[in-house]
Amino acid sequence: MVRMLASVALHLLANAVGLLIATLVLSGFSITPTAFIVAVLIFTVVEVILGPLMIKISVQYAPALRGGVALVTTLAGLVVTTVITDGLTINGLTAWAVGTLIVWLGGVLAALVLPLLLFRSVLRDENGRK
Repeated sequence: MVRMLASVALHLLANAVGLLIATLVLSGFSITPTAFIVAVLIFTVVEVILGPLMIKISVQYAPALRGGVALVTTLAGLVVTTVITDGLTINGLTAWAVGTLIVWLGGVLAALVLPLLLFRSVLRDENGRK
């Protein structure tokens, strides 16, 4: 149970980092401070639901596309989040394409670094091993 909670917290934090980086770097990518939490929650829920579904579909119908599933899932998460919430706006094709890459890469990097910084003791098993 603790591992699952740590995993959920890590996913939320990683997506928050990715969205913040995209907001800071891209001029056509903006999110209001009041809608940030809602946008992160919606984006994370969409990614968690669509990720396994898209992987299953790609393995079944297009195995060569398996590597791009994370990017497609990120793009889908951004689309759904912009439709549901007024706080996230993405204007222009460049902002959509580069924003997807930045959010994905920021999330991946955060997912790699955050466990080392925040969850080291939580993610250990009973014997103290990683």
